[in-house]
Amino acid sequence: MRLALLTHEPFYPPSGGGSAEAVYLVNELTRRGHEVHLFCPEFPDRAAVAKRFGITVHPFTGWRMGRHTRLRSLKYVAYPGALRRLVRRAARETAFDALLSQHAISAVAAGRLKADLGLPVVMNFLDFLTGFMESWPRWKMSRLLLRRLMAYELSLPKRHDADAVLTVSGELARRFAETGYDADRLHPIQYGFDANLFQPQTGNREPLTVAMHGSFDTHHLGPIAARAIADIALARPETQFLFIGTETDALKTLAKRVRADAPSAKLECTGFVPYAEVAGPLGQASVGIIPYEPSAGAHCAFVAKFVEYTALGLPVVSTPLAGVKAYFDGEPSVRFSAFDGGTFAEDVVEVLDNPPPQAESERLAKRVAAELDWSVICAQAVDRLEAVVS
Repeated sequence: MRLALLTHEPFYPPSGGGSAEAVYLVNELTRRGHEVHLFCPEFPDRAAVAKRFGITVHPFTGWRMGRHTRLRSLKYVAYPGALRRLVRRAARETAFDALLSQHAISAVAAGRLKADLGLPVVMNFLDFLTGFMESWPRWKMSRLLLRRLMAYELSLPKRHDADAVLTVSGELARRFAETGYDADRLHPIQYGFDANLFQPQTGNREPLTVAMHGSFDTHHLGPIAARAIADIALARPETQFLFIGTETDALKTLAKRVRADAPSAKLECTGFVPYAEVAGPLGQASVGIIPYEPSAGAHCAFVAKFVEYTALGLPVVSTPLAGVKAYFDGEPSVRFSAFDGGTFAEDVVEVLDNPPPQAESERLAKRVAAELDWSVICAQAVDRLEAVVS
């Protein structure tokens, strides 16, 4: 088939969160002989990357896009209209067989393009984007507006009669079904990782290191994280805290909050690390943490860092997020704490003092390698896409 793949994220290099999936999805599509036309924001070395992956790239160049660009939210609102126009222009010269959207932002454009072009549409939701805003302060996001945004995002599949919807978790699929969208068209595929890059680490993990990897947005680093890290630093002053990713304003704010209570806390941020290199620093940690605040977005997520931690054989302490709890609950190397910073800190200290048996961590690493490697996740996605088109 000739496929139009739509995303709001620059394709390469992956910048974190859901962006890594697109690379492996494209590999699976081209491996099966499909012709991929990628519609996404401009990115470095576009021609060379397109040649390497065997795809045609239709770049959006209207304004800079990315996780850490200025005025990001406003750009996200304007992007679907611009993306729709970009695809319509290309469709005048190229006959596409189907549209596949990545994330909610491009799903807005894909839904409208279904009516424009009369093509089948598959929407791939890697998170519940507006649901994360529940953890934003009220002065930053009106709760009335937020309720409308969340309802609009969840309405997209039914509103545009999407032919199929892929979701990152069963929890997110459940919420789409509650809108009246046909449950038979919903397919939870979860979120994956590259098993070739993230291999279990068995070396010495000294000194004690608490690690977190990600894009460090506001919804990742709230009061729970600040309280927990400060309490851990006070209880175990020798502990190092490693943040693997871009040093965002949210991370700087967290550091100020932590140091106000624990001035000697040992905090380090690596800056941006390419996806292919994340396993190196992360694999040296003693424990991986996910201290997310409760929100619809967090509960619907199948958190990427959770998969990476377990793939490397790290013990994990996380707040009890529904999406990942349904998959990992009962695993000895995983501890679901409470939505409370003090309790979270106590659980992390307990894991540092009494780590789970290495054999249990290695067993879980094997499980995720067999079930969540990108080859498995993307094969499921393409199987569903092919079924829709056929």
